[in-house]
Amino acid sequence: MKKIIFPLLLMLSGSVFSQVSMGTTPETNNKWTFGGGIGVGFGSQNSFYLQASPKVGYRLTDDLEVGVVGSVSWQTSDYYRSTMFGVGPFVNYYFARSFYVGANLQQYFINFKDKFYDYKTNEQETALYLGGGYMQRIGTHSFMQIGLMYNVLYKENSSVFSSGLIPSIGFVVGL
Repeated sequence: MKKIIFPLLLMLSGSVFSQVSMGTTPETNNKWTFGGGIGVGFGSQNSFYLQASPKVGYRLTDDLEVGVVGSVSWQTSDYYRSTMFGVGPFVNYYFARSFYVGANLQQYFINFKDKFYDYKTNEQETALYLGGGYMQRIGTHSFMQIGLMYNVLYKENSSVFSSGLIPSIGFVVGL
């Protein structure tokens, strides 16, 4: 099943983004950008993870973009189930349309249920991600972004996250 779903999702997301980037040609005076990322994971104890993070930005200059990013994720396994929503502002600065640095402030709302102990909790956590990465052109005004971000507010014993460091892969249309 895993061998079928993952390639299918990759082909579907590639098809969607190729149609967006080649099917529309934003006017050069359009300053709005759209993008985001999708994540899927599988693990032991029948664990499954699905995440989507859409974003909308506005180019203040050709190299400076500000906007809002959202995040929603679902995790489930034999032992737990959780849903997490996040929203917040971001800023990206682009170098020669090949590299970027950025900051992203997210406020997360987490709903967690431990199936084994029948324990439920609702929590909130703030994360400030700083980082950057590489951009690969995939269309006239479309790019794939591959980067690494670090949550500078991460505290090992009090965070719902397992680490402060996160890799990121996403797409942006309109640059």
